[in-house]
Amino acid sequence: MSVRQFLDNHITHTYGATAEYPWASAPSYGVYRHSHNKKWFAVIMDIPASKLGLENNEIISIVNLKCDPILIGSLHKDNGIYPAYHMNKSYWISVVLDGTVDTEKLKWLTEISHTLTKGKAR
Repeated sequence: MSVRQFLDNHITHTYGATAEYPWASAPSYGVYRHSHNKKWFAVIMDIPASKLGLENNEIISIVNLKCDPILIGSLHKDNGIYPAYHMNKSYWISVVLDGTVDTEKLKWLTEISHTLTKGKAR
């Protein structure tokens, strides 16, 4: 199972969210939202590695996750974690889904994103 498939399964089973594919021009871009407020907490995409500042154009899978701004600077020091592609870099990170970031850390980062985007309790 790929890391992308692992994350999709984890999000579905843990948060009850399934990927939506809202862009016809980017059919592999999956958005995961809260059911009550429709806010995104994860976006999985296939992009050229150069979009993250890497030196090749290989297509890679990434997930964008919202993160506490206090953590972002230190997370960027970790292999496989970058300033967010196509999102506000002050609040979002991109994580490469190639196994560089272990699954426990990926689950932790997804939990942070889910918590930060859930809004006020009802």
